[in-house]
Amino acid sequence: MTHRVVVLARTGVLPLELGLVHQVFAAAGDCYEVLTCALEPGPVPAEADFEILVKHGPELLETADTVIVPASHLEKDEGLTTPLRGPLADALARIRPGTRVASICTGAFVLAAAGFLDGRSATTHWNAAAAFRRAFPHVRLDPDVLYTDDGDVLTSAGEAAGIDLCLHLIRRDHGAAVATKAARMVVVPPHREGGQAQFIERPVPASPSASTGPVREWLLANLDRQVDLDDLAGRAAMSKRTFTRRFREETGLSPLHWINQQRLAHARHLLESTDLPVDRVAEQAGFGTGGSLRLHLRAAVGRSPSAYRATFRGTPAPPIHES
Repeated sequence: MTHRVVVLARTGVLPLELGLVHQVFAAAGDCYEVLTCALEPGPVPAEADFEILVKHGPELLETADTVIVPASHLEKDEGLTTPLRGPLADALARIRPGTRVASICTGAFVLAAAGFLDGRSATTHWNAAAAFRRAFPHVRLDPDVLYTDDGDVLTSAGEAAGIDLCLHLIRRDHGAAVATKAARMVVVPPHREGGQAQFIERPVPASPSASTGPVREWLLANLDRQVDLDDLAGRAAMSKRTFTRRFREETGLSPLHWINQQRLAHARHLLESTDLPVDRVAEQAGFGTGGSLRLHLRAAVGRSPSAYRATFRGTPAPPIHES
């Protein structure tokens, strides 16, 4: 069945964030229907010098499977506090219990004010983190990450992290292959983990020879090989300490975390697109054994390899026990 995503556009909405939701989910194919609503149908002033004509009112929220709240430049000026009152509160009260709810950038202020984030993990744009903490001390804010996933409530940082969040939702719903197809259509990296840093201190190295990029390219082509930090630092002609620091500066992750992330993504691709036995998938992805792959996959998505394959290929899981 088609999954309906409803985007709530408010006065001052950031056009890029509103548009990216439509673009990314549309790139996933016909498994999603994306619609926009406002507090009242009609023209909605955007952040830039134009208006967005919205056909639907807040009643559309009652029909949503997922509701996404993008940012508005007015959040901090509106003084949103808990409990939320007025037309915005009335609109959000229309959301059915069990509906998945997500925010992009400072849209998290709205979810927090409406009580969706009480006691939950959340993030927002790093530049708004201090204001968010003052307004909503009961939310477990992590201002460093790209996005958070607390089951039925998700939040993301700035505009680009909104793309990451949408791809994460597609991956959760339909698997890595569909998410990768969507990423390819909008020409972005297929996967950046939610825990990756929002802000990387030195995204561009002083000179090409100082970058860990060539080592990362080599790793992607050799995920099945077992490597250690000495190997990688030597390949980059750096000390271990310099390599580790520079790797984190360029990716926001430690080398081991980044490698495991890439191996897991490759394993998920193989499970979805091939009939290779689990042990063979583990070897090709660099996990070594099926047991190691099972541990990593369960930690990441809560499924065994066979259950993951059954979910995203529509085939029955083989009758084996995976603990």
